[in-house]
Amino acid sequence: MRTIIITGSLWVTLLLVLGACSSSDQAGSAPAQDQAVARTPVTVQAIGRGGISNSLTLFGTTLYLRRNAVTAPVAAFITKVYVSLGQRVQSGQPLYQLETKERRALGNLSVGGDSALLGRIIVKAASGGLISTFDKQQTGDYVLEGTQLCTIAEDNALAVQVNVPYEYQALAKPGRSCRVRLPDGRALTATFQTPLTTVNALAQTQSVLARINSPVPLPENLTVQVDVTSQANPQAQLLPKAAILSDEMLQHFWVMRLINDSTAVKVPVQLGEKTTTTVEVKSPIFGAGDRIITEGNYGLPDTARVLVNAKKL
Repeated sequence: MRTIIITGSLWVTLLLVLGACSSSDQAGSAPAQDQAVARTPVTVQAIGRGGISNSLTLFGTTLYLRRNAVTAPVAAFITKVYVSLGQRVQSGQPLYQLETKERRALGNLSVGGDSALLGRIIVKAASGGLISTFDKQQTGDYVLEGTQLCTIAEDNALAVQVNVPYEYQALAKPGRSCRVRLPDGRALTATFQTPLTTVNALAQTQSVLARINSPVPLPENLTVQVDVTSQANPQAQLLPKAAILSDEMLQHFWVMRLINDSTAVKVPVQLGEKTTTTVEVKSPIFGAGDRIITEGNYGLPDTARVLVNAKKL
């Protein structure tokens, strides 16, 4: 009877030991399973290098900075008009023929030699351009000395008055280039000149003149678009916008960089120029082999266990 009791106790002890071992094995495997579940699937990308620029679109109107007023040199009658409103003329081109009252008084009397041209004056254009105003166009009119006959808007004085928001004045400094887009699709290059001294009180914009680099026949007061491009490093570090993380106030920025195949760490960055899809990273300087998380990075802690999606590398 005692042998049976001892044997039963041994079996009970053996079952308890086996149960404890089984519980220990299950407890040991649970953390490993939890760690596998905690790895966040991510997509990574290497740092790109290239040029980046930020374009700002402004609006302006065309105008001519210089106008040449054509006046009558003497009191005379207008006998011929060689031009019309809106016509383009060259320097030295005849505009009017005038006849003094003394010459008219001679009538059809015979005048010989060099005196045949006495009292007849040809008024010529002092510069090339566009006839913008046509004050006297009727033959037979009598004009006094100094009377304005027409006005020539000089071709090489064409400019665009650009309305620049004051916070973007650095992009419209004198000497900087810009691109003028016309309503018909043409594009011209221009150079910013000295800004005007007044600011629009309502819109807080300052007028800056941009001179067209090559003479082009354009009407005055034409509304155009002006593209201003900021300077950028042609060898900038580039990342997609999805790779950049920030705080709620958009004051601090960082990326998640892989230090091995399964661990990513937070790296603060300083940003430069931005486009709709790409951001320039000014610092720190990343290596060619550094991998940055572009998908799955939102909400990761400073150090995170990740699972790289090899299909999107």
